[in-house]
Amino acid sequence: MREAKFGIGQVVRHRIYPFRGVIYDVDPTFDNSEDWWESIPEDVRPDKDQPFYHLLAENSETDYLAYVSEQNLELDQSGTPVSHPQINEIFFEDENGAYKPRDVELH
Repeated sequence: MREAKFGIGQVVRHRIYPFRGVIYDVDPTFDNSEDWWESIPEDVRPDKDQPFYHLLAENSETDYLAYVSEQNLELDQSGTPVSHPQINEIFFEDENGAYKPRDVELH
């Protein structure tokens, strides 16, 4: 089993699609439905045997929850805060602008 490259509270962006978000949970391997898996176009469908990340995600049009494979994420270096409406339920920002988890139950 691989160790996750990213951690809870990190801001990441998708390598292909124009969205970014804050990681709020990590699965060591794929843990979603087969229907969800099959909905991904085959030419961009990632391997299941890698960490998958739950994101409080946003793009230029909306905020949503996303589930993304590690291979499709990279650190967001913009320094721009994430404006997802649920962010304050799960995180607080420290003095350096980093997202730190509140003491909440996620599952």
